[in-house]
Amino acid sequence: MRVRVARIGKPHGIRGEVTVEVMTDDPAARFAPGSVLEAEKGPHDRLTVEGARWNKEILVVAFEEILDRNAAEAARGTVLFFDGDLADDNSEGYYEHELVDLPVLIGEEKVGVVTGLRTGAAQDLLVVKDNEGEEVYVPFVEQIVPEVDLKGGFVRLTPPDGLFTVNKGRTEPDDGLEER
Repeated sequence: MRVRVARIGKPHGIRGEVTVEVMTDDPAARFAPGSVLEAEKGPHDRLTVEGARWNKEILVVAFEEILDRNAAEAARGTVLFFDGDLADDNSEGYYEHELVDLPVLIGEEKVGVVTGLRTGAAQDLLVVKDNEGEEVYVPFVEQIVPEVDLKGGFVRLTPPDGLFTVNKGRTEPDDGLEER
């Protein structure tokens, strides 16, 4: 099974290290030295991790195939995938590919469909396209998303009031200033 784990960002230094936008909940395992990742939208088909370290809150990775800053710049935007057996790897969560296209229900009413999953440091967000075609970000926490039924093929929400309507019809951001 193929799962997206990161996207290569800016070069870091002159020796070919790159920053990566992490899209996995286990970066230590995915970016362990010797790990081989499939690559798309870049100059390489596969990249082998030489080493990884955290610089504040940014993961910096060295790949065997990227030797200098020019090669690092050429690899910018490359999307990295893990390919392997994930059967026992994700006992506490869900992968984006498992959730995409699932109907989203409030009670028994369909209010949209999952179009993506945004992983974050504090919490993940479900990206839902509502029945009117607008994108809604739903905090992926048990209080708001109490049920994900992969076999039944749906996600059930108990959202707070206004989650699906708070920004509807707005054309300009509210800067807190009134017109005079």
